[in-house]
Amino acid sequence: MSDDHSAGDGRKKYADIGGPEARHAQTHDVGAEQRTNPTGPEPYDPSFDEQLAPNLDAFPQGSHADDSTSAADDKTVQATLSHLDDAELSRLSVLDNGTQLQQGAVYLDLNDMDRGAFKAIGGTHAEPNNRLIAKAETDYEMWNRLVGQNETVEIDRP
Repeated sequence: MSDDHSAGDGRKKYADIGGPEARHAQTHDVGAEQRTNPTGPEPYDPSFDEQLAPNLDAFPQGSHADDSTSAADDKTVQATLSHLDDAELSRLSVLDNGTQLQQGAVYLDLNDMDRGAFKAIGGTHAEPNNRLIAKAETDYEMWNRLVGQNETVEIDRP
């Protein structure tokens, strides 16, 4: 017992079942706590990634090396770019007809140089009347000679 004989709180300080008056134990819903507490990371669901990931087959990335020919072999390009010699023309790769353009990649149509460079949008292809070169596959010195250094690139909209 305590030495305190003052008239004050006459309640028993602690209940036999725990804590002050054991109110927590009497009102605590253990089942609800177990249902609502986090149990760890959610299980991995691969279908979620598939829904968010782009269809990379629809927009192939990489090089057009297999889908292009040298500009030195194309008589139309030789006539258009008569100021370039054969060695310089051989550094240019002209995309074949029907080649799918990479979304966001920058291209130049050698048959329409006044149009300037453009960014391709998804699903576009090289048309038969185009002589397209990809900026990613052209060295920067040659690209700057053909396009100009301060050229602003616009997105090509159909």
